[in-house]
Amino acid sequence: MKDDKNKPVETVVIPDTNKDTAVTETTSEPPSKIKMLFILFGTLFKIGLFTFGGGYAMIPLFENEFVSKKKWVDQKEFMTVLVLSESTPGPIAINMATFVGSSQGGLLGAFIATLAIILPAYTIILLISMFAKNVLEKKPIQAIIGGIKPAVIGLIMATAITMFLSIICNIDTVSSTFSLDWLGLIILAVVIITSIVYKKLRKKNISPILLIIISGILGIICYGV
Repeated sequence: MKDDKNKPVETVVIPDTNKDTAVTETTSEPPSKIKMLFILFGTLFKIGLFTFGGGYAMIPLFENEFVSKKKWVDQKEFMTVLVLSESTPGPIAINMATFVGSSQGGLLGAFIATLAIILPAYTIILLISMFAKNVLEKKPIQAIIGGIKPAVIGLIMATAITMFLSIICNIDTVSSTFSLDWLGLIILAVVIITSIVYKKLRKKNISPILLIIISGILGIICYGV
C-alpha cells in the first residue's frame, strides 16, 4: 500500500453567495391606460363631490392629489397649470382637470377628467331642481351652509397664501434656502395698485382680462422673451 500521508490535501473553496450580492429593487409598474382612466375618474369625481365653494376652493385638493399623492406634476408645473387655467376661458377647476387628464391619459383622459369634475355638481343641482326646489329655505340646510362658508373662505385663503409664496419666493429644496423674486413682487404690486386706483376713479372694478394683459406685458418686460 502506498502511503497517503504525504499526499497534498486539496481544498475546495465554496463561494460565499451572501457576499457582494446585488440587491435588486422591485419597482411597481406604471398603471395601464385603462386603469389610469379609472384613477383619473375616481380622483376628479371625489374632488368634485366633496368640495364646496367653487373652483378656487378645489385648488388645495388639486394640489394634494396631483402633487403630493399621485405625483402627476411637480409644484412648479402645478403653478403653471394654475396660471394657465385662470388665464384661459372657462372655470378654473374644469380647465385644470382637463389639462391634467390630458397629460395622463391623452384626449380620452381629458374627456374623462372633465366629465368626472362636473358630474357631481351637475347631478346634485339637477336633483335639487327636480325634487327639492325649496330645499335651500329649510333651516337644517341653511345651518349646514352656514357652517360650510367659513371652511370655504379658509380654503380660498390657503390657496391665495400658497400662490403668493410660490410667486414671490424661489425655493431651493437642495440647500433649503429661498430668495425673493422682486420682479414678481413688483408685478403683483402694480396689479393691486392698478385695481384700487381704477375702482376709486371709475367707481367700478377693472376687467380681469385687462389685468391679465397688463401682467403679461410686464412679464415680457421684466423677464424677457
